[in-house]
Amino acid sequence: MAARSGTEVPVRHQRAGGRAGAATARWGPRARENIAGYAFLLPWFTGLIVIVAGPLIASLVLSFTDYNASGTPRFTGISNYSRALTNDPQFWSAVKVTLTYVAVSVPLVVCVALGLAVLLDKGVRGLAIYRATLYLPTLMGGSVAIALLWQHIFGATGLVNYALGVIGIHTTISWVGTPGTALYTLVALHLWAFGSTMIIFLAGLRQIPQSLYEAAELDGAGAWRRFVHITLPTLSPLILFGTVLNTIFAFQAFNSAYVVSNGTGGPADSTLFYTLYIYQRGFVDFNLGYASALGWILIVGIAVAAALIFRLSRRWIFYGDQS
Repeated sequence: MAARSGTEVPVRHQRAGGRAGAATARWGPRARENIAGYAFLLPWFTGLIVIVAGPLIASLVLSFTDYNASGTPRFTGISNYSRALTNDPQFWSAVKVTLTYVAVSVPLVVCVALGLAVLLDKGVRGLAIYRATLYLPTLMGGSVAIALLWQHIFGATGLVNYALGVIGIHTTISWVGTPGTALYTLVALHLWAFGSTMIIFLAGLRQIPQSLYEAAELDGAGAWRRFVHITLPTLSPLILFGTVLNTIFAFQAFNSAYVVSNGTGGPADSTLFYTLYIYQRGFVDFNLGYASALGWILIVGIAVAAALIFRLSRRWIFYGDQS
């Protein structure tokens, strides 16, 4: 018994010491670093849950209800979705306006940004000044003040008509008040804020090895062939990125249409962006259930558009590691 008890005591001490060692390891420097990291991430996670995930889930639930911001939401199934897709002509008008805006503005922004990036990459003096000047509209492009300014520039007595009068074309048309031209004034506003896309392309051009251009020039390739066979393929991942980013932004455009049309989407629904239509149904009519359904249709639509762009990009995208 003495021998047995003598051997048991060290074992117990060893087990106790092992547990203490495990506890020390568990609360060692590495564990404290992890706790500090999670503590710094806590505000982000809180924002994700409270500001993003919470309202997103709530809007999904409300999209299946009839809710007018008072009382209790009444479950109606998919009636909001079926109403939008089959029994709401103004919904399809908003879809048409938005798709037209995206289809016209996004290629223009990408092409203009790429062209100016190529020009600025040619060793222009004062590059920093040009770059800052061309990027400046991006900082103000979505502001209410710029949209108000745009409303006056394209008005009946605005700067555009004055400039046309200088060259002998006298007109009193209000470009923002005419159904056939109102949407394209907003396209011009979106095009005006191309600076961020240009900066991305300019950074990509700086990464292309100059030896590729020199070798192509020795082989007799002109400027256009060098652009088509070297610049475009090398920049194709950034062109894809710029296209997707501008497409998402174009689908979400709101401020310009709201200000120019005074929140009506006029004239004749020609500036009725989809986001403006959601605003009207949700915060003018207070039909929050229907507005939530419209919002989820927009989310699905943007996802489908992005997936389609990625699908089509397989035909022209080029990565340096491709054989």
